[in-house]
Formats: sequence, structure tokens, C-alpha cells
Amino acid sequence: MDQSKTTLKMEWNGNKSGSGTVEAGYLKTEIAMPQSFGGTGEGTEPKELLVTSAATCFLMTLVGTLEARSLAVDSLKMHSEASVSKEEGFKITHYPAIVLPAGATEEQIQSADRTLAAADRNCDVGNMLKKAGVQIDISGDVSVSKIG
Repeated sequence: MDQSKTTLKMEWNGNKSGSGTVEAGYLKTEIAMPQSFGGTGEGTEPKELLVTSAATCFLMTLVGTLEARSLAVDSLKMHSEASVSKEEGFKITHYPAIVLPAGATEEQIQSADRTLAAADRNCDVGNMLKKAGVQIDISGDVSVSKIG
């Protein structure tokens, strides 16, 4: 099994209403406690970072899967949402939108649609979160560009 190592550098100034920074490779961002926990909310917080990690992993896995299937893509956009409830626990939903070039065949459309499930199965971060009881749903859309 391949091993990878991630190193973070973090700094915090002040108490709960203070702020800090986190750096890792190309990532450098301000962090702060959410207002709901007595912080300022003027920086990213742990749930945002967790959902960002899951979404980025899914998106990059999707891009790799589309490329492996030799599927040309005109546009790929995505947004993700996370919610916490007593009924569903922690849930993340990814909403990818794939636009294939004009003239894409039905076979290419179906193949692109199947990449959504394949990317979900192969995303390491998503798989780790699922093992921890996080529900991850994919609500994707595959369409064909009208401009040819």
C-alpha cells in the first residue's frame, strides 16, 4: 500500500475569539472558531475544511476517471453541502455538473454518468469518512453542450 504523509503548520493567537492560520503545501488559510462556539467566525472552521477535503477528493477522482475513459468535457462544475441532524447524522452531498461537447453520443453520456459512481467508490477521503459513519450522496447531472 502506498503511504503518503501530510504535514500541517498551524498557529493560533488569543482565546476562543482569536484567530489562526493553517498551512499545508499550497494551502494557506485563516481559521477561526465559529460564532456558534463563541468565536468570531472570521476564518474557515473544521467542518468547512473536512467538507472541502471530501469534495476536492471526489472532484479530482472524477476528473481522473473521465480522463481514463477518454471522455472530453466542455465544463465541470460542482458544489457540495453538508448537514448534521439527529436523524441522518453527518451528511455530505456533492452536486457535480458535467457538460460534454456538442455531438456527444448516448454511449458517452452514459459513460460520463457512470463516472459519478466510480469516482464516489474510488475517492479515498470519502471512503475514510464513510467508514466513520458519514453519509455521502452524489446528485450529479450530465448534459451535452448546445454550442457546436
